[in-house]
Amino acid sequence: MQGKWINRLLLMPATAWFLVMLVLPLVVVAIFSFGERGAAGGYVPAFTLDQYLNLPARFTAFKNTLLLAPAGTLAALLIAYPLAYFLAVRASPKWKTILLVMVIVPFWTSILIRTYAWIFILGGRGIPTLLEFIGIEGVRLINTPFAVLVGIVYGYLPLMVFPIYVSLEKLDKRLLEASADLGSPPLRTFRQVTLPLSIPGIATGCMLVFILLMGEFLIPALLGGGKVFFIGNALVDLFLQSRNWAYGSAVAATLVIIMLVTVTLYMKLVARVGEQREDVSIL
Repeated sequence: MQGKWINRLLLMPATAWFLVMLVLPLVVVAIFSFGERGAAGGYVPAFTLDQYLNLPARFTAFKNTLLLAPAGTLAALLIAYPLAYFLAVRASPKWKTILLVMVIVPFWTSILIRTYAWIFILGGRGIPTLLEFIGIEGVRLINTPFAVLVGIVYGYLPLMVFPIYVSLEKLDKRLLEASADLGSPPLRTFRQVTLPLSIPGIATGCMLVFILLMGEFLIPALLGGGKVFFIGNALVDLFLQSRNWAYGSAVAATLVIIMLVTVTLYMKLVARVGEQREDVSIL
């Protein structure tokens, strides 16, 4: 009994922080979502489903988010995995630390400055000018979904690299040697040994990037130029510009529900894949 009370006391600060900083705001948002907009904006207590019935008015923001967030996560994974594999398996100890620092360096600069740099690179004086120089004219990159996709992959790539790197760094190199000694070609060794053992890192990296992209605001606002809206941009408009707190809360609550369902299904899929891999390894 004494041990249980000690555990409860140790958990109380984290529990209080969790309740105040996460649960309470979600409860407030849920309550506001059933209210109405006041005459001068804000929130008026009520109980109506009108805000949820009006969600199709923000269909474009939901569509862009639900398309570009998974696409950005997948693109980041395809770029990050070879880099993490090289750092963990192929790079020499002499260069590994230097390369890891180079991956971290972008985080030393504000995301705002880095995004403005991409505005210049993708703008009229950047890549389109180079393409015109070699005879390809009429290419527009800025203020397009492609520009937003490039920005989110660049911004969140390190968050995908490091979880995968940690999983591959723990990989027992003797397994690779044993697979090669048994006559397995490199591609088969990667598919049957390296990739399954790196699934926890892939799952963690994808979850980190996807959850953050679902609430992204800055990159679509700058690289999308007001033409590629995410749900985060819609929430800023509803809460700060339109002052429609009830409708904004309904949009936010819907976003939270979508994320909870998506993450739950994703974790079940990852767990099932892990169980299948264990069954195959046992056989």
